[in-house]
Amino acid sequence: MTNQKMIKAIFITVRTGSSRLPNKSILKIKDKPTIQYVIESVKKSKYADKIILCTTELKEDKILCDIAEKNNIDFYCGDELNKFKRWLGACEKFDIDFFSTADGDDLFYDVGLADLCFEQIEDSDFIDGQGLYNDVYGIRHSTLKVILNMSNNINIEPHQIVSFLKSTNVNVKKLENVPELYKKKNIRMTLDYEEDFTFFKNVIENIGISFTLKDVLNYINKNPDVITINQHKDIEWKANQYR
Repeated sequence: MTNQKMIKAIFITVRTGSSRLPNKSILKIKDKPTIQYVIESVKKSKYADKIILCTTELKEDKILCDIAEKNNIDFYCGDELNKFKRWLGACEKFDIDFFSTADGDDLFYDVGLADLCFEQIEDSDFIDGQGLYNDVYGIRHSTLKVILNMSNNINIEPHQIVSFLKSTNVNVKKLENVPELYKKKNIRMTLDYEEDFTFFKNVIENIGISFTLKDVLNYINKNPDVITINQHKDIEWKANQYR
């Protein structure tokens, strides 16, 4: 009997709804919706069998499905608030065994983070890449069921889940051998506020629409004042995440 191939995917989690910056995922920078920058990075993965945009069943998020289709990637519409339910539905629809995460708010997401998760799958149920310049997780399909049973359908954010998993038999592994490029720096690179959009717009308009994380950091190193555009919003964002 031959071993069945593990089907791997990258899930881009995104929705248009946002109280702080409405329609942030479809705002345009140089004629591209912001979510497209994430899609284009993720499509460069060396290991992913599928790229799946995971959004909600709300009418306003249909535009994200249209963008996915235009970029020749799959999409899944699921639970509005519970990302773990949404991811489970995507796993079941597309027969995914293991996936890495990419957040639609992270315009400078580098697919090397997802590929690191794929390289470290062995003997792991959940790979924790929290605390890097963008958080990333690697999760088995079977682990999602454990998480949802354990949480009793309470909406838990991914950054909260590691502490919950300590009381289970789930094998949680911290992402290892992370290149210096991906380590957290004093730069806010998440799209939540108008100031964040101004930051991303400034960088992209100066480095062009085709870039790598290295290009982004090189530009910021040469123009350090750009980080002051939105850096002050980090305290407010963290307060909202952990309250």
